[in-house]
Amino acid sequence: MNWEELDLNPRIIAAVKRANVKSAKEILSLSGPDLQRLTKLSKADVHHLHTAVAQAYCKRPPVTALQLLRGECPSLEPGHRLSFGCAVLDALLRGGIPLCGITELAGESGAGKTQFGLQLCLSVQYPVEHGGLGSGAVFICTEDSFPIKRLRQLIAQQPHLREDLPKALVRSIRFSDNIYIEHTADLKALQTCISQRIPVLLSRGLVRLVVVDSVAGLFRNEFQADETIERTRHLLTFSSALHRLSHTYHTPVLCINQVTDVVDGPNPGRCDFGLVESRVLPALGLAWANQVMVRLMLRRLGGCVTAGEQSCIPRRLEVVFAPHLPRDTCLCGVWLEGVRGVPLGEDTHGEPPPPQQQLLPDGQVRTTHRPAAGAEGAGDT
Repeated sequence: MNWEELDLNPRIIAAVKRANVKSAKEILSLSGPDLQRLTKLSKADVHHLHTAVAQAYCKRPPVTALQLLRGECPSLEPGHRLSFGCAVLDALLRGGIPLCGITELAGESGAGKTQFGLQLCLSVQYPVEHGGLGSGAVFICTEDSFPIKRLRQLIAQQPHLREDLPKALVRSIRFSDNIYIEHTADLKALQTCISQRIPVLLSRGLVRLVVVDSVAGLFRNEFQADETIERTRHLLTFSSALHRLSHTYHTPVLCINQVTDVVDGPNPGRCDFGLVESRVLPALGLAWANQVMVRLMLRRLGGCVTAGEQSCIPRRLEVVFAPHLPRDTCLCGVWLEGVRGVPLGEDTHGEPPPPQQQLLPDGQVRTTHRPAAGAEGAGDT
């Protein structure tokens, strides 16, 4: 670092050079007393040195809470979320998933996790005033091939899912043209995708959502049980790259995760970072849990939910932890038109009765739900 470019007294610069300190990182990593012993400077001089280096090293000025409250930093988009396109799901998450940080969705196989990722890939393309971000999405597949057939089905059913929007707006969006699909067979390919190809799409404004399905697949396959330290090192490198992309481009990141069985059963005295009454936990352990800002878990229940001519198996979506959300749950189902929450009650005004829900002793849910207007077909995906 060129010390002469800083607003420092020549005496301080000379002391830094005598101490053989060559970079701003060295200055900022040392405490005040350590820097005093190294440079023989006074406490006031060291404080001035720290301040000058920090100001030069920080490329972006800090943002205060008052600036955020006043809305003086529009680039941070305070309070905005990426909507799921469903009032029940958005109510659980207070608007949708946050734009900065990693959101994890974990659950057992067949719970419907990929359906949530596909729905967000479509929702992100709507304008900001309709809960989207007006851009495309990157969908990274690490295990199975991309479910293109289901995506086409969801695109065709968008007018039924988003009945609150003008049909002309829905038809005007070319959804399939704005979803970029990547298949990564190993960790090297995944790191190349995250560090090289995705930044190009983000910098050009072509995408504003990154979906990884799934984050556990490659890390489970490429490391043995006795390689925990090496696996953790690669995992932290991967999560750091995701955080950097998310915060640099204000882009939500959804990581779909697998689960692992709890052999000794849930322990009420220990924070398991999973569903309270479930015998499974999200994979990759505490090292990964510390990198996640919002953890959601999806559980497939028993019973059946009906809506008109459609029926599906109910799911329970739970907020495990989040800095801005209480721990809460909602029921949802995977329908022909996409994922929709099951409301607990509504005023029918002479229409068919509101949904009736019954929680059975074995944990199954029996629900009868009023059909959504315009819904067609039947089936569970």
